[in-house]
Amino acid sequence: MPAPVTPDRKSYHHGNLRQALVEATADLVQEQGPQAFTLTEAARRAGVSPAAPYRHFKGRDDLLEEVARQGFIEFAARLEAAFDGGRPRPLTAFLRMGQTYLDFAAERPGYYMAMFESGISVVGNVDLAAASARAQGVLVTAAEAMAARLPEDRRPPARMVANHIWALSHGVVELFGRGKPGCRSPVEPTEMLESGALIYLRGLGLIQD
Repeated sequence: MPAPVTPDRKSYHHGNLRQALVEATADLVQEQGPQAFTLTEAARRAGVSPAAPYRHFKGRDDLLEEVARQGFIEFAARLEAAFDGGRPRPLTAFLRMGQTYLDFAAERPGYYMAMFESGISVVGNVDLAAASARAQGVLVTAAEAMAARLPEDRRPPARMVANHIWALSHGVVELFGRGKPGCRSPVEPTEMLESGALIYLRGLGLIQD
């Protein structure tokens, strides 16, 4: 009598072992952290032998980098949709991206952790670096739109603004966006991020009262 096929093997038997491993790894990273998961456990979750991942990935870090790459691609697409060409006005669109940042971290924690907390080298992987640059590029474009009304000699460097807002968003996620013990706040993460961004942008002269 043939052994029953478990639900975990569905993706593999449809010829999508690579993606099954990515999704299994994202789940493991969410549950255990980016440093704790093993390639063997990812294979087990995907319903394949411990040797099967090596058909697609060189090793653990290679698989983790693919999780991060896919995360950045989705992240960039979400940011682009949120910015929506700066409509109805750049400030509104810019703040909308902040909410999108928080939503992505909450809804895709395994991917977010692989992207930002795994210690992988973005610059060492061309495809991963390109995906990361696309996400950052959306913020740079938004910063440029915010500064467009100012004379050129008064515009702050767009990449600097993008990096500062990215760092602020990441900090809110890390400290308050996951309900970590000892990091409670009477202010919601969304309100904290928006107020911080407004203070920063006002200080640069990008918005006025």
